[in-house]
Amino acid sequence: IGLRRGRTSPTDLHTGDALDFWRVIFADKTKQKLLLYAEMKLPGEAWLEFKIENNLLKQTATFRPKGIAGRLYWYAVLPFHGYIFNGMVKKLAV
Repeated sequence: IGLRRGRTSPTDLHTGDALDFWRVIFADKTKQKLLLYAEMKLPGEAWLEFKIENNLLKQTATFRPKGIAGRLYWYAVLPFHGYIFNGMVKKLAV
């Protein structure tokens, strides 16, 4: 899982690497920041950012909708985001 086309290392992430349906835009261990761009078909553009600040993991999801379809999509999946993202952070923290 997470090791598909374009991945340069099984343990480290680098700019340009593919990670499931995401592309690594920025990865810096010293700055403790990871920025991913969604490559899945969406009615808009999506980014997922992880930062560590004061020993806390901060996760930010950003979606830029395209037109009415994008806005409808965003509001349709909004109730599921808390469940999905909380589960993701819990798995990362283990």
